[in-house]
Amino acid sequence: MLHHVIFAGTGSLADPPGSSVLIAAISWLEATLLGTVATTVAIIAVASVGLMMLVGRVNVRYGLTVIAGSFILFGASAIVAGIQASLGAGDFAAIPPTPPTREAPALPQPPQPPAGYDPYAGASVPSR
Repeated sequence: MLHHVIFAGTGSLADPPGSSVLIAAISWLEATLLGTVATTVAIIAVASVGLMMLVGRVNVRYGLTVIAGSFILFGASAIVAGIQASLGAGDFAAIPPTPPTREAPALPQPPQPPAGYDPYAGASVPSR
């Protein structure tokens, strides 16, 4: 006697069963890496590297690398949002056309000085 079992597909391949556990674990890891503990560690690291830079025990390039790394770590979501916004702005149909440019009016010419005019002759030079 054969028993046929029919599986009803309730999920999709994009969201297989058990993936909620993985998503929860990744969310916990993200909260841990970007949460209060990570912020405290980054503050202590930047403060200690800054103090060691002031004393002269650490190269300035290394200190700036630590500081830039912490900015990139905690600003990653804003950086990605900015990149996505700039790439999403590629919709050229939404950009209004530029108005036609007009030529600037010609500037009036200054009057010509009289013959024998010396612009450098001041009050100290006697007139002839």
